[in-house]
Amino acid sequence: MTQHAPVFIVLLPLTASLLCMLFSRISKNLGSWIVMASIVGAFISSLTVLQQVLSSGGQTVHYWMGGWAPPVGIEFAMDPLNSVLAVLVTAISMLVALYSKPFVKDEDWLHVGGYYTLFGLLTVGLCGMIITGDVFNLYVYLEIMSLSGYGLIALGGKKSMLAAFRYLLIGTIGASLYLLGVGYLYALTGTLNMADLAARVVPHMNSPLFAIAVACFIIGFGIKMALFPLHGWQPDAYTFAHPGAAAFIAGCMSKAPAYALIRFMYYIFKVDNPVLHSALNVLGILGVAGILIGSIMAMAQYDFRRMLAYSSVAQIGYIAIGLAMGNLYGFIGAVLHIINHALMKCSLFLVIGGIEYRFGEVNLYRLGGMNKKMTISTITVTLAALSMIGLPPTAGFFSKWYLMLGAYTGQQYFYIAVLVVSSLLNAIYFFRIIEQMFIQREASLTEVHPHQGKLGLPFAMALPIFITGIGILVLGFCSVDIVTDIIKIGLPEVFLR
Repeated sequence: MTQHAPVFIVLLPLTASLLCMLFSRISKNLGSWIVMASIVGAFISSLTVLQQVLSSGGQTVHYWMGGWAPPVGIEFAMDPLNSVLAVLVTAISMLVALYSKPFVKDEDWLHVGGYYTLFGLLTVGLCGMIITGDVFNLYVYLEIMSLSGYGLIALGGKKSMLAAFRYLLIGTIGASLYLLGVGYLYALTGTLNMADLAARVVPHMNSPLFAIAVACFIIGFGIKMALFPLHGWQPDAYTFAHPGAAAFIAGCMSKAPAYALIRFMYYIFKVDNPVLHSALNVLGILGVAGILIGSIMAMAQYDFRRMLAYSSVAQIGYIAIGLAMGNLYGFIGAVLHIINHALMKCSLFLVIGGIEYRFGEVNLYRLGGMNKKMTISTITVTLAALSMIGLPPTAGFFSKWYLMLGAYTGQQYFYIAVLVVSSLLNAIYFFRIIEQMFIQREASLTEVHPHQGKLGLPFAMALPIFITGIGILVLGFCSVDIVTDIIKIGLPEVFLR
């Protein structure tokens, strides 16, 4: 059965999601538990494939759908990089699915079944985007991710409806541009398989049609990953999304498009031509602008969720400048930051969701004395904040370290200055939260869901918060191993010459 592990990553949650409403009608919670079990199965399948890839020295695992060989058939292609990302996405999905249970416990079967159907489909879309080896199939999974994301955002309440509609309009433009770029590449090469495309596109890399396709990909993926100035949908979407799913949305929905952009730029197009050099320069400019403006806007917020949303705009800028550097250390820093930021931002949204669940509060200046009421949550916030700032030994330090090494190696010293300034701005608005929680006088808050015991929250919510907090430290201590044993053995060809 292990040879079928790649397809199980998407097949298990897809099947469970399609059956969720039926089983929820039979018993309100049955459908949700089936979806959660399928995500656990997807996580185990991801670990199985990662073990296969690493034990083979980094060789790509290919799975042909229906036994049809590419380029005619559709395949899943799992290398060291996307294997570890699949593990990350399924792990976060598994934790957030459990975390969501208290938020929907008082809902009827229709709402519970609908929520977990969308949640499972979001997992399918994210995993499919990461592991597919076909550019059109990537579009299919992109749409699954987007449509389920719109639904989960819309479930957040009255204000979320407008946020979801705005995201739908802008996101549809992004998806259409990606599909247009795929059409241009198909016209040039006559193939949709990624490996085949990488070989056939080489003679056409100086053509105007190729340049247009690259522009479509940057804008399309830029919208989906909330790259400045294409991020207009993101602050409201993150702020008003369903509080149970917000951690998954904020942690992973921007990372799959970011990885897809890496796959096109570095693995398919191989950045070794003038068009890609110009594209990466543009990416660098947008990344710098996003880092500075996102950080400044985050400082101006009093809503914890909105502050984290603008912080994500800045963090996506880190990934963009790492790719724009075009060298080994910049690439490693960008990939490492995708992994680290997914966990950091997930943990922060888990905590704010927990505070909102217990107290109905999201105002930064109403968190005084929270360390006494929700100890595990405040420790996790502290670890995540230190990681976002970039202090050792947390995970965020190592991704910023590699980004600075990349800027130094490429003699792009302006990027170093931007990273330092951004870290100082991060320190300002994250230490503000730590000050409120640990130093300020205890705020007078009314408990919406009181009597939560010593953990401060239901066990189903406290456990994911605890695990993600520990995970930030573990990722920090294991960063060198991740770089050496995973990222470096799956480097793009351009760094192996």
